[in-house]
Amino acid sequence: MWRLRRAAVACEVCQSLVKHSSGIKGSLPLQKLHLVSRSIYHSHHPTLKLQRPQLRTSFQQFSSLTNLPLRKLKFSPIKYGYQPRRNFWPARLATRLLKLRYLILGSAVGGGYTAKKTFDQWKDMIPDLSEYKWIVPDIVWEIDEYIDFEKIRKALPNSEDLVKLAPDFDKIVESLSLLKDFFTSGSPGETAFRATDHGSESDKHFRKGLLGELILLQQQIQEREEEARRAAGQYSTSYAQQKRKVSDKEKIDQLQEELLHTQLKYQRILERLEKENKELRKLVLQKDDKGIHHRKLKKSLIDMYSEVLDVLSDYDASYNTQDHLPRVVVVGDQSAGKTSVLEMIAQARIFPRGSGEMMTRSPVKVTLSEGPHHVALFKDSSREFDLTKEEDLAALRHEIELRMRKNVKEGCTVSPETISLNVKGPGLQRMVLVDLPGVINTVTSGMAPDTKETIFSISKAYMQNPNAIILCIQDGSVDAERSIVTDLVSQMDPHGRRTIFVLTKVDLAEKNVASPSRIQQIIEGKLFPMKALGYFAVVTGKGNSSESIEAIREYEEEFFQNSKLLKTSMLKAHQVTTRNLSLAVSDCFWKMVRESVEQQADSFKATRFNLETEWKNNYPRLRELDRNELFEKAKNEILDEVISLSQVTPKHWEEILQQSLWERVSTHVIENIYLPAAQTMNSGTFNTTVDIKLKQWTDKQLPNKAVEVAWETLQEEFSRFMTEPKGKEHDDIFDKLKEAVKEESIKRHKWNDFAEDSLRVIQHNALEDRSISDKQQWDAAIYFMEEALQARLKDTENAIENMVGPDWKKRWLYWKNRTQEQCVHNETKNELEKMLKCNEEHPAYLASDEITTVRKNLESRGVEVDPSLIKDTWHQVYRRHFLKTALNHCNLCRRGFYYYQRHFVDSELECNDVVLFWRIQRMLAITANTLRQQLTNTEVRRLEKNVKEVLEDFAEDGEKKIKLLTGKRVQLAEDLKKVREIQEKLDAFIEALHQEK
Repeated sequence: MWRLRRAAVACEVCQSLVKHSSGIKGSLPLQKLHLVSRSIYHSHHPTLKLQRPQLRTSFQQFSSLTNLPLRKLKFSPIKYGYQPRRNFWPARLATRLLKLRYLILGSAVGGGYTAKKTFDQWKDMIPDLSEYKWIVPDIVWEIDEYIDFEKIRKALPNSEDLVKLAPDFDKIVESLSLLKDFFTSGSPGETAFRATDHGSESDKHFRKGLLGELILLQQQIQEREEEARRAAGQYSTSYAQQKRKVSDKEKIDQLQEELLHTQLKYQRILERLEKENKELRKLVLQKDDKGIHHRKLKKSLIDMYSEVLDVLSDYDASYNTQDHLPRVVVVGDQSAGKTSVLEMIAQARIFPRGSGEMMTRSPVKVTLSEGPHHVALFKDSSREFDLTKEEDLAALRHEIELRMRKNVKEGCTVSPETISLNVKGPGLQRMVLVDLPGVINTVTSGMAPDTKETIFSISKAYMQNPNAIILCIQDGSVDAERSIVTDLVSQMDPHGRRTIFVLTKVDLAEKNVASPSRIQQIIEGKLFPMKALGYFAVVTGKGNSSESIEAIREYEEEFFQNSKLLKTSMLKAHQVTTRNLSLAVSDCFWKMVRESVEQQADSFKATRFNLETEWKNNYPRLRELDRNELFEKAKNEILDEVISLSQVTPKHWEEILQQSLWERVSTHVIENIYLPAAQTMNSGTFNTTVDIKLKQWTDKQLPNKAVEVAWETLQEEFSRFMTEPKGKEHDDIFDKLKEAVKEESIKRHKWNDFAEDSLRVIQHNALEDRSISDKQQWDAAIYFMEEALQARLKDTENAIENMVGPDWKKRWLYWKNRTQEQCVHNETKNELEKMLKCNEEHPAYLASDEITTVRKNLESRGVEVDPSLIKDTWHQVYRRHFLKTALNHCNLCRRGFYYYQRHFVDSELECNDVVLFWRIQRMLAITANTLRQQLTNTEVRRLEKNVKEVLEDFAEDGEKKIKLLTGKRVQLAEDLKKVREIQEKLDAFIEALHQEK
C-alpha cells in the first residue's frame, strides 16, 4: 500500500511540473521530463495515456569535435507559478543539475548511437570494392610514406584536453546517489513536498550559476578548437617546409617509378582482360559458326571495307585521285623491320624472311579482322591457312613468295601488282595495311637497273593518297643519317598530319648508342625534318627468325620494363610496345575512315552519273555489257558455230575432200606415175610400173597427204563458219576474239594417229582393184582423165609462154616485146619442135648428140645457147606434145569399153591409162568417204572440245580478254560496272558504319 501511495504522490508532482513549466509550449510527454519524474513507476496512474507531440524548444545540441563555429546558447525565460516557500535544497539541486547534464549526456550518447547505426546501414549498402582495389593507384595505399601522421597526431589536442570538454560524469553519479538516498528515506508526504518545491530564492541563484557554467564551458570549447586549428596550420607549414627540403630530382624519380609500376600493372590487367575477352569472343563466334543461333552472320565492317579496296584496285590500279579511301601504308628502308612490325600486329609470322635479301617484291594488302580462329586466306582462293600450325605458316609464306615472283615480270625486280591477304583471329585490331617493298639506296647485282625508281614510284603512288596513313618504319640500330625513307615521307606529308613514326630494334639502339638522348631526339622528331602524328618505339625480337610471336612480346615487355629509356622519361609508357602501336594505328585508321568515306561515296556518285550520261548519248539502243558479259556472249556464238559443223551434209564433205585431195596429189600422179609409165613400150610394162609406183606412194605419202587434206578442210569449214557475216546481228567487236579462238583451237587439235594406218589399208585395197563394172564408170574415168590432162596442158602452155614471151598477136595488140632470153628460148623451142615433127614417137629424154645438133643449128643462126637451157626447153615442149597425144588417145578410148571387157584381145587399141585414172578416181572417192566419216564422228567433236577448253582458258586470263575485247564501248561499260559496284559497296559500308555508331 505504501508503494501505491508513493506512486500517486509522484504522479501529482509530475502533473504540477507539466502545468507550471512555462518555458515549454504545449504539453510535454512524460519521457521528456527531468530524471526525478521519469524514475517513478507510473503504470497504475489513471491519467497516464498521453500523446507524444514534437518537441519545440530553442535548445540546440552541439559537440566539441565539430568544426562549425559555436553560438552562445539562448535559454527561454522560465516563468514559475505560485508555490509554497519550502526549502529542500538537495532535491532542487539534483533536479536542476540532472536536467541539463542529462540532456547533454543523452544527446551525445543518442547521437553517437544513431550515427553508428546510420554508418552501418550505409556500409551494408555499399558494394564490395575489394576486387576493384587495383583501380586506385599504389601511391594512395603508400601515402603514409609521404605524410607524417605522427606529427599531425601530436599537434592535435590530447585526450586529457578532450576529456575536460566532456561533462563531469563523477558529479552526475554523485547527484544520482543523492537522489537515490532521498527517495529511499523519509515519508511519502515529505518526498512529494520536496519534489514540488520550485519557487525558492536559492533555486534562482542556482540557475544563474548553472548558466554561467555553461557559458564558461562553451568558451573553453572554442578556445580548444582554436588551438587545434593553429596546431594543424603549424603542422601543414612544417610539412610543406620539410617537403621543400626534398630534392626535386628524388621526387621526380619516385613519381616516375610509381607511374611506371602503375602503368605496367594496368597493362598486365588490360592484357588479362583482353585475353579473357578474346576467349569469350572466340566462343561466341564458334557458336555462330556452328549455327547455334540459326542466323546468318553479317559481314564485318573491315571485310566490307576490304572488298571496296579490292574492287578499287582492279578499277584503278594506278591509284589516281579517284581512290582516296584510307589505308595504312607501311614504308621503310630495306631490312628496317617493316615485315616484323606487321607480323607483330597480325600476331603471326606470315611473311617470307631473308637475311639482308629483298623479300617483299610486290605490295601485300593485309586485312585484319576478328574471327573465332586464327586463319589467313587469299582473296582469290578458298584455302584457309591455320596460323597456329607451323606447317600452314610455312605453306603460307611459300605461297606469298610464289605469288610475288609470279607478279614480277621478266627483267624486273619488283612489281606494282597487289597481293590481297585476309587475316582473321580473336583480338586482332581491325584495319587494312599495305606492306610495300623496302626503299633502297643502291641497286646491287641481280637487280634490274630501274629497281630503285620503281620502288620510289610504287611508294609515292600509295602515299600520295591524302587519306592514307603512313606508317614510317625506321631502324633504330643504324645511324639516323643513313635513312632514306624519312625524306620521302616528309615530301608526301610535310605537316605530319597522317604519319606515324615507328623506331624498331630499340634494344640494339640502347646498347649501341653512346648518348641515350639521341634516341629521345629521334622519338620526339627533332633529329629528322619529318613531322609525325605520333612516335613509337618497339622491339621486334632478338633477330632469330624462329622466334614465336609470344616470345617476342614477352621479350619486348621485359625490355621496356627494365629499360632506362622509360625510367629516365625519355620515352613515355604509351609510346612503347607493338600493342600500343596497334591500338593507336587502328584508332587513327577508323577515324580517317569515318571522316573521308562519305566524301568518297559522293565523288563516285558523280562519276557514275557522268558515265551513264555518256553511254545513253553514244549507245542508246545497246545494253551495258562489260568485258566479262561480252565474253560470255561471244563464247555462246562461237560454240553455236562449232555445232554448225555437224550440220554439213556428207555430200558436201566428200566433194570438198575429194577435190582438195586431187589438187594435192595430182602433180605426183602425173609426173611420177603416169608419165614414166607411159614411156614404156607395151601394156605389161605399163601396168607393172604403175603398180610398183602406186604401192610405194600408198605406203609412204598418200595416207599422210589425205589426213593433211582432211584437217585443212576442217579448218577451212570452221573458219568459214566463224568469219561468215551474220547480217544485222553481226557484232564486229568479237572478230579478234573469234580469230584468236580459232587459231588456238587449231593449234591444239591433232588428228588421230590411228587414222593413217587404217586409211593406208583402205587406199591400198582401192588401188589394187582394176575392174570397171559398167560403161558409166568408164566414161567417168575418161572424163576425169581429160580434165586432168587438159589442166596440165594449160599449165604447160602458160609455162612455155612465160619462157618464150608473147606471140606476134600480143606483141601487136598489147605492144609487148620479148627479152633477149625469151628470144633464145623461142629459137630453141622452134628447133625442138622441128625435131618432134620428124619423130613424133621420140622418147622423153634427149640424147647427147641431139643436144649437140640443136646447139650447132642455133649457133649457125647466131644464137648462143647452153645445153641446160636446151634441156629445160625440151621438157616443156615434150610435155605439151605428150599431153596432146594423150588427149587424142583419150578420145579414141571413149569407144574402148567393149575392148576392155574383152581385155583388148584382137584389138590394137590399149586403154591402160584410162584404167589407171579410174583406179585413182575410185581411190579418191573411197578416201573422201572414209575421211568424212572420221570428221563427222570424231574430229568435229574433238575440235568442239578444244574450243571449249580454249574459251575456258581465255575466261580465266584477264589480260587476254583485255587484249581481244577492246574499244570505247567495252571500256565505258567496264568503267560503269566498276563504279556502280564501288558505290553500292560504299553505301552498304556507310550504312553499317552508322549502325555501329
